[in-house]
This record gives sequence, structure tokens and C-alpha cells, in this order.
Amino acid sequence: MSSLSDDVHVTSLRSKLEETLVSYHHVNASEWNIAKKSKDVTVWRKRSEEFSGFLYKAEGTVADTPQRTVEYIRPGPYRLNWDSLMTSMEIVETLDQGSCVMKYTTAGQLWNIISPREFVDFSHTTDYENGLLSCGVSVDRDEHKQGFVRGINHPCGWFCVPVENCTHCLLTGYIQTDLRGILPQSAVDTAMASGLINFYSDLRQALKM
Repeated sequence: MSSLSDDVHVTSLRSKLEETLVSYHHVNASEWNIAKKSKDVTVWRKRSEEFSGFLYKAEGTVADTPQRTVEYIRPGPYRLNWDSLMTSMEIVETLDQGSCVMKYTTAGQLWNIISPREFVDFSHTTDYENGLLSCGVSVDRDEHKQGFVRGINHPCGWFCVPVENCTHCLLTGYIQTDLRGILPQSAVDTAMASGLINFYSDLRQALKM
């Protein structure tokens, strides 16, 4: 988990985070195993190099522009209104136009086998090729909220690039979350894969409004 101490560290963290996400985006397809598939979203997984769990990859198309899609994903006025897993969100500090520190909580999952979690993340959004990349990583900051387990997001993010004459975009996500606590791996796998499928459904519905 990272910490934010000064402008130099923020710049370094931002660069390292971008480089890490781009490296995930270029992992050979043969290294991924399918975790779950719906008619329009596929979720894969591979062993994480950051912790003892898995790195998940999700991919599907969205009927909107990269700019509007990422505006709904990144910390801001829209995310809490449509993300069914997220129960609260606060921007703790705005570092510059594309970067901030956010604190958020998530609902319990699988009949509360996985209890509510809280996260404090550094979030950064930047240009990527002809689209956008919105990425984040947990930082060591703020007191833990009573009644919540503090989870850790290792480097994660969403690539969003235009396809089909810019009427749709390809949204590819990389998520590796240490939920902490004593949890069956099967429960974690189910929650992560199902949560990513639902993420696309929720987002698509929100973008239609």
C-alpha cells in the first residue's frame, strides 16, 4: 500500500501506476483463464504478482464515448448514483485536475459472507492512445471506519477506447482487490467475477439515462 507525502511522491506514484496498468494491458492472452462470461462481458483471471490473490480482467463494449463513460466511472458526481456495490463515496483531497484521494464503502456480498468493506484510494485519470485510462491504488491514509473491514486495492484501472466509428467504446478493466479477513477463495472468486459483470450492467443502464 502506498502513502502520499509530497508532490514528488504523487508524480512518482502516478507514473508507476500508469506503467503497471499498461503492462497488464499487454499480458499475453494465453496467461488468462476465463472466470465468468455473460453474453456481452467476459471476465478472466490470473495470479496476481502483488499479493496472494488474483488479478481479474473484464472486457465488454459500451454504447457511448470514452469521455462520458469514464466520467461515470471516475470519482465524481455520477459513480455513487449507479454503482450498486458502492454505498458511500467521498473525495478526501483533490490533487490536480486528473488526480484525487477518495474514500468509499461497499455493500456486503453473498448474503454477507463478505461483510461491508471500506477503501481509501489514490485515483488518476489520463489520456491513453485515442481514449482514456482511469486507474487507482490504495493508500495508507485516514482512520478505519467502525463496522467496516479496510480492503486494499492493488493497482487497478479501466481502459476505454473508441470502436465502431466512435459510437461505442471498448471498456477493459483490471482489478486486484485484497478483501482482507478470513474468506473462502471460492467466495472471493464468485464475488469478484459477478461484481464485474454487474458493473457493466449498472454502467450501461446509467449511460442510457
